[in-house]
Amino acid sequence: MTLSHTASKMPFLNLSAVQYAALKKQADELLSRMTLAEKIGQMSQFTSDRDVTGPSIREGYKNDIREGRVGSVFNAFDADFTRQLQQIAVEESRLGIPLLFGYDVVHGFRTIFPIPLGMASSWHPDVLEEAARIAAKEAAAAGIHWAFAPMVDISRDARWGRVMEGCGEDPLLTSLYAKAQIRGLQGDDIASVETVAACVKHYAGYGAAEAGRDYNTVNLSERVMRSIHLPPFQAAVNAGVAAVMTSFNTVDGVPASCNPLLLDQILRREWQFEGLVVTDYTAIMELIFHGVAADPAEAAQKAVNAGVDMDMQDGYFLDHLEQLVNEHKVTAERIDEAVRRILILKAALGLFEDPYRYCDEAREKATILAPQHLEKARQIARESIVLLKNDGTLPLSGSPGKVAVIGNLVEDKGEWIGPWHGAGRADEVTSFKSALEKRLPLDSIRYSKGTAGENASNADNEQAREEAIQAARQAALVILVVGEREYMSGEAASRTDIRLPEDQRLLAKAVLNTGTPTIMVTLSGRPLVLGDVVDSNEVLPPHVLLHAWWPGTQGAPALVDLLFGDADPSARLPMGFPRHVGQLPLYYAQLPTGRPLDKIDPDPRYSSQYIDSPNTPLFPFGYGLTYTHFEYGTPKLTSTVLSLSSPEDKLILTLTLTNTGQRKGIEVVQLYMRDPVASISRPRRELIDFKRIALDPGEDKEVHFQIKTKQLGYLDQHLQNRVESGCIELFVGPNVEETQQIKFNLID
Repeated sequence: MTLSHTASKMPFLNLSAVQYAALKKQADELLSRMTLAEKIGQMSQFTSDRDVTGPSIREGYKNDIREGRVGSVFNAFDADFTRQLQQIAVEESRLGIPLLFGYDVVHGFRTIFPIPLGMASSWHPDVLEEAARIAAKEAAAAGIHWAFAPMVDISRDARWGRVMEGCGEDPLLTSLYAKAQIRGLQGDDIASVETVAACVKHYAGYGAAEAGRDYNTVNLSERVMRSIHLPPFQAAVNAGVAAVMTSFNTVDGVPASCNPLLLDQILRREWQFEGLVVTDYTAIMELIFHGVAADPAEAAQKAVNAGVDMDMQDGYFLDHLEQLVNEHKVTAERIDEAVRRILILKAALGLFEDPYRYCDEAREKATILAPQHLEKARQIARESIVLLKNDGTLPLSGSPGKVAVIGNLVEDKGEWIGPWHGAGRADEVTSFKSALEKRLPLDSIRYSKGTAGENASNADNEQAREEAIQAARQAALVILVVGEREYMSGEAASRTDIRLPEDQRLLAKAVLNTGTPTIMVTLSGRPLVLGDVVDSNEVLPPHVLLHAWWPGTQGAPALVDLLFGDADPSARLPMGFPRHVGQLPLYYAQLPTGRPLDKIDPDPRYSSQYIDSPNTPLFPFGYGLTYTHFEYGTPKLTSTVLSLSSPEDKLILTLTLTNTGQRKGIEVVQLYMRDPVASISRPRRELIDFKRIALDPGEDKEVHFQIKTKQLGYLDQHLQNRVESGCIELFVGPNVEETQQIKFNLID
C-alpha cells in the first residue's frame, strides 16, 4: 500500500492568507521602485565587527549599508549598536530599506541554556520551546530580528564536533524538537517585539560528514537522505519557519548551496516553502573549492539559479549578479523572487513601520538575564543532566562529611556554557564551587584542581594529581568534575579521540583508584568514550556517573540541586555513548546484517562483530536513571490486527507503570517498532513514540500509545511512502535495549 504523508502545515510565519497578501503587496510596491543594484544589495549579508563566527570580515560594510549594498547584517547586537547601523540604512540610503539583523542564537542569547544536545536529553519538547522563547525575548531586546536556529542535522558520529548544536541521532525526536524551537522563537505573532524569525539549518546532510570531519563530503543515497536527514527540515517548514540555511557539504556530488534537488524540487515544489534561503558563511565561495564552479561569477550563478536568495559574507552576489543578469545567465524574475521573500520577512517583522522597534535600550536592560530567565535556565539544566550510574550514593542526605572536590573545571565559569553561547559571558555564570558552598560548610570542603592543564608539563600535572590523590584519600566523599574544554566541541572541532583529554583521564583514574566513594561528573559537547575510566578492570568504577553536557549559565546550581535531591534526574540520552571510537558511526536504528551476531551457526566467529569489543554501546540511546525504580507491566494491544484498508484505523497499546521506589520520579516510556520482513531491509528498531510519566512513590498509571498505519510506513527503493501487510513488532521500555516485545499483523 502506498501512503501519502501530507503533514499538517502551519501557514508561513503563522500568517493568515489576508496578512500574507498584504505583506506581498507591500513588498511588490517597494520592489517596483528598486534598481537592480539595490535588489542585489538586499540579497547580500555581511558580518559586523561586533562578533566573529568565521574566517573573514568584509571591510567597509558600513559604507555598503549607506549605498544600499547590504540587506542583512549578522553578528551585530545590542540595542544601541543595531540602532546606529539601522540609522545608516534608513536615513542615509536612497530607499531607506531597513536592515535585517541576524545572529547565532543557538542555546540562549545572554541567559545561556544547556547545549541543544543537552536539552534534547530532557526528552521534553516543551523544554526546548521554553528556552527558545527566552532566547528570543533577550535577542529581540538586543536588536536581533533573526536567529540562525534551530540546528536539526541528524548525526550518528560523535567525532563531529557540531553534534552539540543538534538533538542527536533520531529523526522523530529531532523533528519534535525542531517544531518546539520554532514555536519558541517565532511565537504566535512574528510582529511581536518579543519574537524573532527562525532559520533552520543546515540543509541538508551536514551531520553525515564522512569520518565525522567537519565540512567533509557526504555520501547519502536519496532514499536515506529523505528517510533520515530531511524529516526534521520538513517538520520545520510545516511549523512555519521563516528561513532555511544551506549546508557546506555536497550531497551526491552536488554542493547543497547549488543543489536544485534540495533547493527547488524538495524545498519549493514538494514542501511549498515560502520563506527565504540563505547560505552558510562563505558557502558560495566554497563552490569553487568543491570543484563545481570555475570562478566567483559561476559560483554565484549556480547558487542563485538553484534557489539561494541571500549570500552570507563572501559578496559574490554583490560582485557578480548584475553582470549575470545583463548576460541573461540569471533572470530578472529570479532576482525579484528572492528579493520579494526578503522584503516580506522584513515587513512581517514590522520593520517598515518602525525600523527601530527592536532597538529599545530600556527593554534590553529589563529583559537580559531577568531573574525568571535564570530560574528557567536552572530548571532546564536539571532536566538535561543524565544520571548514568548510581549505586545508591545519590541523592546526598545530611552532611556527607569531608568532601574532596576535584577538577580544574570546578572553579571555571566559561567552560560550563560551551560553544555557540551567543552573547553569554563567563562572568555571568555561577561556578560549581560557588553553588556547592551554598550547600556545604566551607570547612568540610577541600578543593584540588588535580591537573595543571592539557598543555602543561608532565611534571606539573603529576604534582597536581598527587595533591588530588591525597585530598581524595583524606575525604569521605569525592566529587570529581572532568570533561572536554569548550574548544574541543562545536564547529571546526572534530576529534579522532573522543575520550576525556589525557590530563583529565589520568586524573580520573588516579582518584577512582583511591577507593574513596566518588561522584564523577563529566562535561562535554558530545558523547564521550568513557570505558577506560568507568568500565575497566584497571580502574575502580565511580559510585556515581552524571553527564552534565555543557549545562549553561545556571548549570552548576542545577547540578547541586540533583546531588542533594532537591530535584530528581529524568534525562535520557539522545545519542548512545560508544565503548570505543572504532565503533563510530554508532546508532540504534541500524539495518540488520545478513550475519547477525546471535544467529550464526555453527561458528559465531563469522558474524558481524568486532574481535576486541562488543557491538553494543556503553550506554544506549534513550538510557538514563532516576532516584526511584519503575516497574513495567505486560503490554497489551486492543487487537492483534490493523487494517491497511482503513488509514485511520488504530491500535492502542496499554501497560501499567508503577513507581516501586521511595521517591517521586519521571519515567520516559519509549515505544519502538520493527518490520521484520519488508520489500527493503528495515532498521532493527525505530522510535515511533514516547511519553514522560511522573509518578509518586507507590503510584501506578496506565500508559497508552496509539499506533496508526502512518507510523509504520517507510520510503521504498522507488522513493514512495509504503506500508505493507505482515507482522509488526513493537518494543516498549525505558531505553532502546531494555524492552518488552509485543506483535500484531497488518492486513490488507
